[in-house]
Amino acid sequence: MTDVVPGPERTAEGQPVEWNAPGTFARGTLGRQLLARVLVIVAAIAVLLSVTSTVAANYVLVNNVDRQLTSVVGRLQAGPHAPSADDLLQPGQPFGTLYAVVLDGDQSNPSSGLLTSTGSTRARQLTLSDPVISRLGEVPVDESPHTVRLPGLGRYRVIANRVQIVNTGQTGTLMVGVPLTDADRVLTWTIGVAGIVTVLALVGAGMAVQAVVRRSLRPLNRVATTAQQVSQLQLDRGEVALALRVSAADADPVSEVGRVGQAFNHMLDNVAGALVVRQTSETKLKQFIADASHELRNPLASIRGYAELTRRERDQVPANTAYALGRVEAEAERMSSLVEDLLLLARLDSGPAIDLAPVDVTELLVNAVSDARAAGPDHHWTLDLGPLGQGPFDLSPAGVGQSPATVLGDRNRLHQAVVNLLANARTHTPPGTSVTAGLRIQDGHVVIAISDNGPGIPADIQERVFERFTRGDDSRARSGDRTGGSTGLGLAIVAAVVEAHQGTVDVRSIPGDTRFELRLPLAAAATPT
Repeated sequence: MTDVVPGPERTAEGQPVEWNAPGTFARGTLGRQLLARVLVIVAAIAVLLSVTSTVAANYVLVNNVDRQLTSVVGRLQAGPHAPSADDLLQPGQPFGTLYAVVLDGDQSNPSSGLLTSTGSTRARQLTLSDPVISRLGEVPVDESPHTVRLPGLGRYRVIANRVQIVNTGQTGTLMVGVPLTDADRVLTWTIGVAGIVTVLALVGAGMAVQAVVRRSLRPLNRVATTAQQVSQLQLDRGEVALALRVSAADADPVSEVGRVGQAFNHMLDNVAGALVVRQTSETKLKQFIADASHELRNPLASIRGYAELTRRERDQVPANTAYALGRVEAEAERMSSLVEDLLLLARLDSGPAIDLAPVDVTELLVNAVSDARAAGPDHHWTLDLGPLGQGPFDLSPAGVGQSPATVLGDRNRLHQAVVNLLANARTHTPPGTSVTAGLRIQDGHVVIAISDNGPGIPADIQERVFERFTRGDDSRARSGDRTGGSTGLGLAIVAAVVEAHQGTVDVRSIPGDTRFELRLPLAAAATPT
């Protein structure tokens, strides 16, 4: 079985489907993946730096507060008397500094004070509330700073020490605190600045990466565009001029993208060489077929003539000899038909050797179905002209072109194409099969549809049914054919004739429903070639 190489995807009119390249940063593209990965890395670095700077700033700020706290504790413990509010009223003492002294045996009457501002340069002290003193009493007495949140005052760094009053000999617990308000304010500002810097870094990195990636991938996009243009070429048949190449700048092996472009150019060179070899081989083969077919016409005509002449004197030859001569004549006729088909295909391959004139497809289909009905009386034939059948139309030569279903083409060749489709339905389906020939106008085209309810065409055959010498399996074998089956050229001729008329033909088949559709441009839309 010959492998079928699919051509580029095409529309119903046979035009290549336009390829829309995705944007550089569309979903799933390399550009988007690179951008996402770089942004993730930049974000991770920015967050790490922000966290590090915040932790460092918090460490420095808290250490500064702890030094202030240690200084206050030293002053309060230095005097011979119990600490008092006056001890807080010292130059340079931060506002919000507090203390509390709880003497052993007199815990119900603690001494406390809070340094606060009056709104001027003067300072004053306030007595601490019971909830604040109670919360201070929970601080471990270990001479180490602790962070606590005091009711109504906020966060503080607090040290609790055991003290002894020199002039009284009493012992107790001294608790001193310095507010973290200024440190928290600076830390909040630091976090905000770090967040803004992170966002700006992400935006800047994103813009820079987009510019770099877009510029870096531009050569790869040009390679993809060249590949897309090559994919639109009809490489499966005919002469192909494969001149497209990636530019030298995009095929520089120094870069990775350049190596891709260079490899692509090498591939195109190999493909172009193979196409030239194929075209040369096909040209030689077609010329050989044309020459051989032309040379075979006369010998075949002589064989048929001698066989017919001898068969006329069947009384003078034995019965077996007469039968053999009949078979010789039949096979010679079949061979002559094959030779004529090959000559027709050779002429169509060499160029659209067709005579263009207005052709009334309605009349053509009516005549073809009438001929098919006469040739296959054991089939049920139906002609469906749809709205086109409401006529009447003048089917005489003077009325040509009046029918809406008029195309510009070669009447004899188009008639042969339709006859071949009808003959295909007749000869490859069993007696009693219903065959319908339909005609309609759609999207500027005349559409001829030949359908039957026969056994169908195998799926693997449908892909290459219009290739030369393609035959179906036994499910659509020639009914009553004793000559060895079809030549496999009938549908190939249909495809060649339709292509010469800028049309298309396709087939859809399942068991019980086989449909061939032949589309030809209307006379107003047809362009001679």
